[in-house]
Amino acid sequence: MTEELRRDPLPLRGRVALVTGTSRRIGIGYATARRLAAYGASVFVHHFHPHDADQPWGADPGGPSAVLDGVREALADPDASVRDLSLDLSSPTAPQVLVDAVVEAFGRLDVLVCNQARSGDDGPLSSMDADRLDGHWAVNARASILLAKAFGALGRPGRIVFLTSGQNIGPMPGEVAYAASKGALAAITATLSDELAAGGVTVNAVNPGPIDTGYAAPDFREVVARRFPSGDWGKPDDPARLIAWLATDEARWITGQVIDSEGGFRR
Repeated sequence: MTEELRRDPLPLRGRVALVTGTSRRIGIGYATARRLAAYGASVFVHHFHPHDADQPWGADPGGPSAVLDGVREALADPDASVRDLSLDLSSPTAPQVLVDAVVEAFGRLDVLVCNQARSGDDGPLSSMDADRLDGHWAVNARASILLAKAFGALGRPGRIVFLTSGQNIGPMPGEVAYAASKGALAAITATLSDELAAGGVTVNAVNPGPIDTGYAAPDFREVVARRFPSGDWGKPDDPARLIAWLATDEARWITGQVIDSEGGFRR
């Protein structure tokens, strides 16, 4: 009887996970992909380096190959492997193309982590325009919803995890387009979880809070760090541990939730 209480060291052995937005080794997507690999899964890595290259923080200096090597290094099951695809998720057809590519590569898809995010080129309400709003919506919200649709159409049980940013907890000054698009995922989580529940698919969202992914200027980083009880930002592996757990059978009874994992961040 006690055997069922013991944890499987490789709870995702034989399963396939897709992690979007895995372009930088300092990012949440990379940490999540490595966690899933360490739990036994094969991992399909989506990336789109041109987005990061256009941002102040820049693309990963090692490029896609360095990211893939790091994920491969974490593989725990000798039968598991890593594949990848560079794809602009602002295209309406890209989500289906991506899911089809995973199924073609591995024959199945069990875990979908929608980590992709368009950031930058944002602003306050006074400077907002339709193009900015539409650009953020297309990548952050529309692509995630269409990825969930493609995942659900596979007709098999699984896990979907969205990434939000705590827009429902407090303001995000100067980030109207980002807050609106990411907030849409928090709002739609319960609805999608209800629709996909009969097929054995759980849908949850994770708000990681401020995570040190190299984007913050030193002065801003220091200000934000003082708002944590620990005195420092969260690390990418902090939300990655939660996301990976949600992908396991231990989380089978959790769906429709937006989980705030912020380390006590004080607004």
